[in-house]
Amino acid sequence: MSQRHLSISLLLANAAAVVALSLPGMASAAYEHPANNEKGVIVHPGHFVSQKTRAQVRAETEAAMREGRLSYGESNYPLTSRTPQGSGKTREEVIRELLNETPAQRDARNRAMGG
Repeated sequence: MSQRHLSISLLLANAAAVVALSLPGMASAAYEHPANNEKGVIVHPGHFVSQKTRAQVRAETEAAMREGRLSYGESNYPLTSRTPQGSGKTREEVIRELLNETPAQRDARNRAMGG
């Protein structure tokens, strides 16, 4: 009978293998899990625990946008108020303006609109 001695390199290799093989298991505890469906994921809201309120997140996002810490496309959060801002004209006023414009004004509007 021969007795095997464990080498340091063998122990390190085994430890690395255990860590590498356990990483997918740790990742599966995430908020989204891969799935074979159209979206490609299944969302489990029960796995997500937020430490902040909605108001805190909104305030942080607004502050970051004002300070320029968010790049374009990183946030779709609007800085404007929630009330829709219209032109202040009624539909009839706009139609009347279009009917009363001169041919030069119409050509200018069509060029500006790409028409």
